[in-house]
Amino acid sequence: MGLVEYTVLDAVARITLNRPPVNALNAELIADIGTALDAAAGPDVRAVVITGSPHFAAGADITGFQAAFDGDGEVDLAGDLSSVVNRLESLEKPTIAAVNGFALGGGFELAMGADFRYLADDARVGQPEILLGIIPGAGGTQRLPRLVGYQRALKMCLTGRQIDAEEALTLGLADKVVASDELSEAAMADALRFAAGPTAAYGAVKRSVAGGLGVSLERGLEIEATEFARVFGTNDAREGVAAFLAKEKPDFTGR
Repeated sequence: MGLVEYTVLDAVARITLNRPPVNALNAELIADIGTALDAAAGPDVRAVVITGSPHFAAGADITGFQAAFDGDGEVDLAGDLSSVVNRLESLEKPTIAAVNGFALGGGFELAMGADFRYLADDARVGQPEILLGIIPGAGGTQRLPRLVGYQRALKMCLTGRQIDAEEALTLGLADKVVASDELSEAAMADALRFAAGPTAAYGAVKRSVAGGLGVSLERGLEIEATEFARVFGTNDAREGVAAFLAKEKPDFTGR
């Protein structure tokens, strides 16, 4: 993972994009993110923080697009990134994107794959692909409406306008806005709390919510019932109930 730094501390995996100066997404960086996500899927990890500095990711490496036009480059960059974002979204543990600086285009799509987005107060996000005569290709036209609604998402994608951290918080794109020098600490503190929680139940919540989107209420309730039954048989469920009855703090192991 030459372009990604991967560390694990107290069951929190920290994935840091490291392709200066702006973490422009090329084939190698995208592949390295995928490798890091594969590692983070293991049982030793119970929460994930994905970040980059001084910018989260300022979009795709446009030189790769030019090479593709010339028939000599990364033809499926968007498809590869879309696969990586899907893998981030489907991790069965809580994930936080800690966004410094710019998260634009593919960088914003990557951040939207996380469960939570914490933005530095000077961060800016958006889908500026339209300004290049193209459109978002790694989930932006699909995840953005689910987060902010149809009309706002349509306007953002049609204008390519960037929005600041406070507006992102108002729209529901950001879950928390903190000072730039406090972002890493804030994300890690919350990730550590998640890592001490009932990991199997977190995964069941994510599967239930995602599985219920776009289906009937009846089908959604079936999915929920299946996940409830699965989680009810875990050691953490036994621990949680026993601790509650004993008026003690539960000691979850993630199993």
